[in-house]
Amino acid sequence: MKNSVSASVLSADMLRLGEEIEKLERNGIEMLHFDVMDGMFVNNITFGFPVLEKMRRKTGLVMDVHLMIADPLKYVRRFAENADIISFHIESDSDTMQTINAVRECGVKVALAIKPDTPAEAVYKYLPYLDMVLVMTVEPGFGGQSFMDMSEKIRLIRDRITESGLDIDIQVDGGINAETAETVKKAGANVFVSGSYLFRADDMKKTADILRAEIC
Repeated sequence: MKNSVSASVLSADMLRLGEEIEKLERNGIEMLHFDVMDGMFVNNITFGFPVLEKMRRKTGLVMDVHLMIADPLKYVRRFAENADIISFHIESDSDTMQTINAVRECGVKVALAIKPDTPAEAVYKYLPYLDMVLVMTVEPGFGGQSFMDMSEKIRLIRDRITESGLDIDIQVDGGINAETAETVKKAGANVFVSGSYLFRADDMKKTADILRAEIC
């Protein structure tokens, strides 16, 4: 399964967002990770529909929308207008299967996200309906947190995916750098959300190549 990098918009320079997107494109980044926080599911507020719409007009990069909101089912259709994949949290108030179906009905790929304290087993029954599982390696809500090693959880999910004969990505989000990417790759992750590590790199392309490099 191909390894890929999703650049976290939270770490971009908001005053130069168009230029930041162009830089990502020039350096071969595959995805833009767009965190939506509502101040209820997590204690922070970030971006909404207008910013996502403008970014969608600006770029053809895969728009990787992560809904950290209390009621994702209510807003799926609006976000799906400008998303390629939507991640929502199993811990949210919305019915998980109804939300999965709503995303699929919009013709958008669907991912289920889980917090650090949520066990791997929570996602098992939903795997046949997913394109990706997002394993949080920090508590959702703020950027710049230290990496929490979720290797065992990732390994359990990857093993269940393999046993089930499914083709599903495992994304990791939080504290991802060269060292931590190697750790989660060994466990079975293949999509790496990177924020400050990527945006502050002297050589963004080289940094992305390190994140997605196959394990020798």
